[in-house]
Amino acid sequence: MDTPLIEFKDVTKRFGSKTVLEGINLKIYEGQVTTVIGLSGGGKSVLLKHIIGLLKPDEGTILFRGKPFAEMKKHEMTVFFARMSYMFQDNALFDSMTVYENIALPLRETTKQGKAEIDSMVMARIELTELADAADKFPAELSGGMQKRVALARALVTDPQIVLFDEPTSGQDPVRKNAILSMIAQYQRKFGFTAVLVSHEIPDVYFISNRILALYDKKIVFQGTPEELDKFDHPFKDEVILSLEGLRDELSGLHSKRLFNVMYHAQLKHKTSGETYTVAVFTLYMLDAIMEGLGYEEAQQVIHAMGVYIDKHFGAIGGFSTRHGINEFVTVLPYSDLAEAEEILKVFVTDLQEEGIRDIRAGGRRRGGSQECIEIAIHAGFAQGQPITDIDAVIESAKAQKKEIGRLLCSSRG
Repeated sequence: MDTPLIEFKDVTKRFGSKTVLEGINLKIYEGQVTTVIGLSGGGKSVLLKHIIGLLKPDEGTILFRGKPFAEMKKHEMTVFFARMSYMFQDNALFDSMTVYENIALPLRETTKQGKAEIDSMVMARIELTELADAADKFPAELSGGMQKRVALARALVTDPQIVLFDEPTSGQDPVRKNAILSMIAQYQRKFGFTAVLVSHEIPDVYFISNRILALYDKKIVFQGTPEELDKFDHPFKDEVILSLEGLRDELSGLHSKRLFNVMYHAQLKHKTSGETYTVAVFTLYMLDAIMEGLGYEEAQQVIHAMGVYIDKHFGAIGGFSTRHGINEFVTVLPYSDLAEAEEILKVFVTDLQEEGIRDIRAGGRRRGGSQECIEIAIHAGFAQGQPITDIDAVIESAKAQKKEIGRLLCSSRG
């Protein structure tokens, strides 16, 4: 890989006699979403504050593009920190300022832009974070979820190159939690900034992260992709991941990936080498249009409704499902071959056209009276597997067979 954007080498931090970070080594790469996971109180926020310069290590070195912070001149550090934005866990909003004034503050304090330019940038962020009705309100007048969106809008208003997120979804319900993560992911793709999150929201952060760093017992014990973490054999998995990851995906109500894999392997134990099973992959396309046109929470409501409908249909015939990506679902039919699966799909499509699309669309409604209509295409693909076949290979084969099986219309913004 290229030179890391940010690197820790043997970093240790103590508060009095208590060691919080010990010999930390990690790498963060430019243009990626990197998430630090671990238990609450385990030092994740302390680690993040070292990156932004709020804390300095007692031992070890922090580097930016290969150059140690300690060797950077004052103007270099100023330029580095000017490229960075930070979203605090407790939002850190000013109670005496309106939503508009809170979001505008970084521009007023750190730039020389005029009133018209600042107003344009602030209002753009307010619209994108669905805060237009709250622009003139004070933080105390807002719900916890809306305060979180104000903090996010403020963190992004300067178009930073690096954004640090300290538990950005803490205290949110499943729909809003995933809406915030989707917002972060979409902004990151659109503007290309480097995002560093600390979170204990497993598995939600997996869907938006390029790399996962696992903080355990004061050290980074894992660095790699979410897929590589699944194969990581370490006490961290039992003590941290299993304690944080529920048996079900909160948003969709489907099995978590981990439970899905357990069920998959349990089913294989009862099959002979000649028996088969079928995997179905369902994908919702054009969710970005929903996010931009109707809002991030609207898109998450659609995902939730789709998960509920898949479980309702396939769970009744012995299938089990999981959310495999932000907009992707995987179902295993343990007792079906490809021919049977095709017949099952025909029934599913008929039901989808007659009542499923209506249910999914209704599940995605938060407000009524809109003239705006946005289509989402639903694609599905099937593939057959055997006990000796790797499940990931069967999923990829099913993806290659995908075709459109229906469309739904969302029109709920008022």
